[in-house]
Amino acid sequence: MTYLISDIHAEYDLFMRLLDRIKFSDSDVLISCGDIIEKGNDSVRLLKFIKNMPNARCINGNHEHMFLKYFAGLLRDLKSYPDFDAVLNKLREYFPQDGNLLDWETVFWLNRLPYYIEEDDYVCVHAGVPLDERGCIVPLESVEEEKFVYDRTFKDPKTVVNDRKCVFFGHTPTSYILPDGSSKIIAYRRKGSPKNSYTLGDFYKIHLDTGTWLQGVAGCFCIETCNVYYVKKP
Repeated sequence: MTYLISDIHAEYDLFMRLLDRIKFSDSDVLISCGDIIEKGNDSVRLLKFIKNMPNARCINGNHEHMFLKYFAGLLRDLKSYPDFDAVLNKLREYFPQDGNLLDWETVFWLNRLPYYIEEDDYVCVHAGVPLDERGCIVPLESVEEEKFVYDRTFKDPKTVVNDRKCVFFGHTPTSYILPDGSSKIIAYRRKGSPKNSYTLGDFYKIHLDTGTWLQGVAGCFCIETCNVYYVKKP
């Protein structure tokens, strides 16, 4: 099975409970749509755990993007930081709670992560993706990184994707979108799709951010079954 999550925000314990909830195994695949780090207490711990999962695929969110911009700034200013040990120490200060766990292998892994994942029937981004005048996804290789991680127009329920590919995204907690303020994954059904049909082709976009840090709810979506799974802080 292939499971998609977003915006875990350093909630290591809740993430581990979610893996137990779905009985995640070596034959499964996990796709993270960004913002693994910050807000919670276990940024580096969670980052290193996911990095070492052989069946995990990740893209950068805006929080990873900001960290990488900070890293790039340190490299440009090597006169102030004459050796790489000094640079690593500055990077460790970026994560006050567990920055001592950070190493170069993790930094370089993060620096190599893409900003989108594109498959035959779906696209994974952090915040959104530009659409053309017909509502179809533009060629992703032409999109600037900032658009993938900061665009909030995609969260608008009125933004409809007229493309055969379903778009997975996060960035904004769904509690800000749902009228009752609940923290649920929102799957937007294509016009004309049978209400009793649950395949990926029945949906044009799926909003994954359940507000893990903000609301204490971690959720994921299974592509093959279209089932959703949640765990919540006590």
